[in-house]
Amino acid sequence: MRTATIKRKTKETDIEVSVNLDGAGVSNIATGIGFFDHMLDLLARHSRIDLTVKAVGDLHIDHHHTTEDTGIALGQAVRQALGNMAGITRYAGVHMPMDETLSRVVIDISGRPFLVFKVDFPRDKIGEFDTELVREWFQAFAINAGVTLHVETLYGDNSHHIAESCFKGLARALRAAVAIDPKAAGEIPSTKGSLGG
Repeated sequence: MRTATIKRKTKETDIEVSVNLDGAGVSNIATGIGFFDHMLDLLARHSRIDLTVKAVGDLHIDHHHTTEDTGIALGQAVRQALGNMAGITRYAGVHMPMDETLSRVVIDISGRPFLVFKVDFPRDKIGEFDTELVREWFQAFAINAGVTLHVETLYGDNSHHIAESCFKGLARALRAAVAIDPKAAGEIPSTKGSLGG
């Protein structure tokens, strides 16, 4: 079982995240931020990763710390659950449509964290959620998961659709990249013989 649980507690947030990479996409999400819960729920559903997130943060200030720290914890949980990464497919990419929006998400589970994020939002907020926090979450996730991640919205007009296409794109890319390649089971997918730098 490729599972992990991460607990992260600071003066700003108290977060617990559990993942099962070989799950069925079952989610139990509670961050106190409705739109963010929606994004994490669809991330679980479309990645087929079972995901539990319990987050209590300083929402009386804003959503920043809760969003970023959840990205940190989820990234760490995915990295831990991957173990030595033997047999994984490693690379994956998708084009994800959401009505008028099209986003491209490409991932390399390399152990070398990097984010390229080329996404513009027409609005500053989606409900009460600051759209700039979408990038903050992706940055925190990529760095802590140890993945190279490229996210680009090719076109789109609706901020909700843009964010959703990015999260769904990551979900589908993760689903493919963490899958065990039956032709390479037990092998580290690198000419170096190891992943992680």
